[in-house]
Amino acid sequence: MLKPDPSDPIVVTGMGVVCPLGVGVPTMWERLTAGRSGIVQNDRFDTTGFGASIAGLVPAKANDPQGFDPIDFIDGKDVKKMDLFIQYAIGAATEALNQANWHPTSPEDQAATATIIGSGVGGSPVMARAVETINTKGARRLSPFTVPSFLANLAAGWLSILHGFRGPIGTPVTACAASAQAIGDGMRLIMTGEAEVAVVGGAEGSVDPISVGGFAASRALATTFNDRPQEASRPFDKGHDGFVLAEGAAVLVIEKLSHAKARGATPLAILAGYGTSADAYHLTSGSPDGAGAQVAMRNALTMAGVDPSQIGYVNAHATSTAVGDAAEIAGISAVFEGRGKDLAVSSTKSATGHMLGAAGAFEAVVTVQALREGVLPPTINLNDPEEVADKFNLVPNVAQKAQVDYALSNSFGFGGVNAALVFGRI
Repeated sequence: MLKPDPSDPIVVTGMGVVCPLGVGVPTMWERLTAGRSGIVQNDRFDTTGFGASIAGLVPAKANDPQGFDPIDFIDGKDVKKMDLFIQYAIGAATEALNQANWHPTSPEDQAATATIIGSGVGGSPVMARAVETINTKGARRLSPFTVPSFLANLAAGWLSILHGFRGPIGTPVTACAASAQAIGDGMRLIMTGEAEVAVVGGAEGSVDPISVGGFAASRALATTFNDRPQEASRPFDKGHDGFVLAEGAAVLVIEKLSHAKARGATPLAILAGYGTSADAYHLTSGSPDGAGAQVAMRNALTMAGVDPSQIGYVNAHATSTAVGDAAEIAGISAVFEGRGKDLAVSSTKSATGHMLGAAGAFEAVVTVQALREGVLPPTINLNDPEEVADKFNLVPNVAQKAQVDYALSNSFGFGGVNAALVFGRI
């Protein structure tokens, strides 16, 4: 197994988010740790007949001073060329790159910068509108930017073009594990010497009729709390009835500690380990014993050189589905055998909903913040926990102060994809 050099670890030097809790890491963290929810009524389209009428929507700046306006990050003439997921990625990357102070101008630095931005779906809203245009106005009325605005790799493409990043570029499209795998891919590129810096993360903007209708047809979405959206996402709670579809983006800048020090950058946390695996079990459900998830978690711990006893916090993938949450707890229980309330396990999807391909990177940012701030983000809406999960400290409803040295973040996706990341405190 390829392992980072303990004397020169890979570190995070920049982070950015666009999410249902607002734009920017400080805003997100303040609202997340205060127990706020970003889940609201879905006003993107008429949800009559869809079953689920709520979503985790990125707030517009017109309605929230800490909300999103693409013009803050993108030239107005370019906005119409890109679907929401690309806009969100650019917004999150702007914050991350500014914090890292990485704006390479030399050919050498540009060639040494990798861009790996995952997405589970890409621009499905554009696809939905394109079909409507064809049916009502004809194919000749389609924009020439239709295809470039929905291709999943165009978030990475736009970032590369805008910032002159000429190193390796890629886009994992592995459902809800996509951006966690993007971080792992960037980590490997640095370890092999193919890149000095990697801009990694994920973006999703697919709160649209295709996605909502499709997930609703599979009975995966929460429908019981349509009249109380902020209570709908309930990981580990007996009242959960499905996940809440959400959108957003998160981007991290990673590099070796020596590279960061040489240019005066401030390391935020150590990216210590990465593991990934396949369930080879079912299209949409993980093995009930979390067997594939166990492999990913153990591989991440092995790469990091960290014993399970050293992990103080797990940011769970837990989406608020009965089957998925139970399988993850089974996996965590096996990997962290003998642990109980001394291990904190929380799901921040309770506050944001499920951002699909952006979830892993967003939760990586949350995990880094937990290490930096000495605060564990809560699992909100946790009033009647499932017994199998309640063995752990689920950080119910209220954030907790706790200084931990190592934390793990899980991401799992349709098709049986598992990814786990280990972060260490600086």
